[in-house]
Amino acid sequence: MRLGITAKLFLAILLTCVIASFAMLGAMRYSFHHGFLGYLNEQEAQRVESVLPKLAAAYRQHGNWDFVRDKPRLWFSLIRPEGMPDFKHHRPSLPPPPLPDSEFTGLMMRFSLLDAQKQLVIGNHKLFTHTPMRPIEVNGQVVGWIAWMPLERAITNVAVRFHERQAQSGWIIVVIAIVLAALVAWLLARIFLAPLKRITASTHSLAAGDYAARVPVSSGDELGQLGEDFNRLALTLEKNENLRRNFMADISHELRTPLAVLKGELEAVEDGIRPMSLASIRSLQTEVGTLGKLVDDLYQLSLSDVGALAYRKNRVDVLAILMQTIASFEERFADKAIRVDLRFDTTQAAHCNADPLRLQQMFSNLLENAHRYTDAGGVLEICCTHDDELVRIDFQDSAPGVPADKLPHLFERFYRADHSRSRATGGSGLGLAISRNIAEAHQGGMRAQASPLGGLWISVALPLAGKETA
Repeated sequence: MRLGITAKLFLAILLTCVIASFAMLGAMRYSFHHGFLGYLNEQEAQRVESVLPKLAAAYRQHGNWDFVRDKPRLWFSLIRPEGMPDFKHHRPSLPPPPLPDSEFTGLMMRFSLLDAQKQLVIGNHKLFTHTPMRPIEVNGQVVGWIAWMPLERAITNVAVRFHERQAQSGWIIVVIAIVLAALVAWLLARIFLAPLKRITASTHSLAAGDYAARVPVSSGDELGQLGEDFNRLALTLEKNENLRRNFMADISHELRTPLAVLKGELEAVEDGIRPMSLASIRSLQTEVGTLGKLVDDLYQLSLSDVGALAYRKNRVDVLAILMQTIASFEERFADKAIRVDLRFDTTQAAHCNADPLRLQQMFSNLLENAHRYTDAGGVLEICCTHDDELVRIDFQDSAPGVPADKLPHLFERFYRADHSRSRATGGSGLGLAISRNIAEAHQGGMRAQASPLGGLWISVALPLAGKETA
């Protein structure tokens, strides 16, 4: 049987708590056992200290230890704790009074009295060989010794019951700790894994094609961050899917238009409606050229997207290439009465490490865009500035302009901002996308903004030779 992550987390937390509880119980019992016996032995040592003056006084009174030899009741009276019955004044005809249970620790068997030569006087003869002992002094001389056996276990009923109660309390604490650990482990497993289960369900939906799947985020921890990352991923996939669908729809439309014109022209010629004349051939040739231009743009865009465009970079003068490209468009701008103003010194040079053919392609796309989408009688200003690192070339045309909310989308393929920049002008909508890819391939950049002249402002930045900065 395969355990789920919930069961694994629950068992891991529970097992850890159980091991910790038993380890704590063992440490507690060990510490209590040794600590409790240590406490009892300290009590015995203090008792010995209190007995020493009594034994010294008795020796001083009798002159030797014969008075206590073979007299266990008297011996017990000498070493008895304070508050215990005094056997010395007890009548032999009556049974001895009971010892308090809290003090019944086998004093007669655990204490021994030795003379000055450490010979046994009374007590257990096995005790004084390897047990602690204290000297009994009278007038500065050692007249005897008292030896005692340290406790190794609780021997009184009260001590045994106390020890058992402590052990029972320890087991109760362990059981309660395990139950609480199980409850906490179950709650933690549910709390921690609930977001993961939501992410898992949303992942299944996303994998099934539901790109609108989102994960509700209610925390700021790592799981919340994971949910936010998932939502960003889903949003990106949804956007890419929409772009893919729009891209396919745009390609279909762009290809269908020249094909439909070609088909109509050919059918008209075939049916005899339109004679096969030079004008018909030119019309067909125009549509074929449009179709070929679109296919070539798509091919160029696909290569630039994957970085497969061939670049043969050399040290070239960017402004010289720009001037050559502008010269090739002079007649076309003149036909629309569009004035081209060059706002830079045409004699200065700006050398970059670049492919001249790709730069010419980029400038041609930008000039083509300005020619197509600038009203007749307008103006195109081209400015150039550079510093120690970059050369910046700005293309600013006059009306019509582009709405501010449409500017970020201008470099998307097949995107047109509004009716003034529509398919009626004949553009494929790929020129700006290809141009930006070429600029980025040269470690440069391209951005669009509104022009003060009322149209569009395209700014190109390229690193100068020896620089890799954009």
